[in-house]
Amino acid sequence: METPLIDPFQRPISYLRVSVTDRCDFRCAYCMAEHMTFLPKKELLTLEELDRMCSTFVRLGVEKLRITGGEPLVRRDIMTFFRAMTRHLDSGALKELTLTTNGSQLHRFSKDLFDAGVRRVNISLDTLDADKFAAITRWGRLDNVLRGIDAAQEAGLRVKINAVALKGFNDSELFTLTDWAASRDMDLTWIEVMPMGDIDEDRLTQYWPLRDLRADLESRYTLTDLAERTGGPARYVKINETGQKIGFITPLTHNFCESCNRVRLTCTGELYMCLGQEDMADLRAPLRASPDDALLEQAIRAAIALKPKGHDFDYSRQQVGGKMSRHMSHTGG
Repeated sequence: METPLIDPFQRPISYLRVSVTDRCDFRCAYCMAEHMTFLPKKELLTLEELDRMCSTFVRLGVEKLRITGGEPLVRRDIMTFFRAMTRHLDSGALKELTLTTNGSQLHRFSKDLFDAGVRRVNISLDTLDADKFAAITRWGRLDNVLRGIDAAQEAGLRVKINAVALKGFNDSELFTLTDWAASRDMDLTWIEVMPMGDIDEDRLTQYWPLRDLRADLESRYTLTDLAERTGGPARYVKINETGQKIGFITPLTHNFCESCNRVRLTCTGELYMCLGQEDMADLRAPLRASPDDALLEQAIRAAIALKPKGHDFDYSRQQVGGKMSRHMSHTGG
């Protein structure tokens, strides 16, 4: 391996999240507008370019690769890319290849994903009420996602559920979701809604602080804090009564930046060094400028040298501070 990537605050960069498409078959109300204008396909990195890009990051010390979108499994021939990444797992350079998905396509791809070396998937699911699910996703069907969860578990994939905490929407389902996930031997992570993009919704009315959610959990269950970290921003507790893990991702009530080890690559080759900042580096140009990776590696190192200490998300003044103009589907979930 070449000299690893270290940012200005001496944090090693070992985790790359890659958005392989900005397109999605849902239109979740907290993520994107219902009538989105997606990128022209010609602007996207090809699957071969994604392979070359990710392989360069792996050579520079990235050990965890998470594939995101949009919905990554709607990208045509995406399994070609997953199978290409298997060689890095086989060599030991890549420790984990994983996926965040809405679950809609898992009934088609779960076995292929397992065969490619994927062992864990995160599935976004905010409600178990079919009508509410249709309302929040606009285009989604709950039964299709549940079928995908069945297929994933049958294929041997470990499933974790990610739920966005939305006041007035799923706060009444806190215990229902918790007990359901426990019954399926699935961990559950709650995420505070983040100020990303113009979505035709009021962020402040959606915002359900996870400190309040945790207090509600503690009214029914006994929680034990865990020191465990998975390379992401979640802080975990164990529910003693069920044994399951509950994660809290709190970019608003707790700034988790001090241990940040990740960067995000968009489907057009933009590298965002921080989810909550607008600064980015164009890696597509150096990738396409030369058949070897010298220019690309130079651009990656220059970008990591600019990684900020943290983000500026803030709802405390009853306004959306630190709001990002780009949609979450652009950067990758």
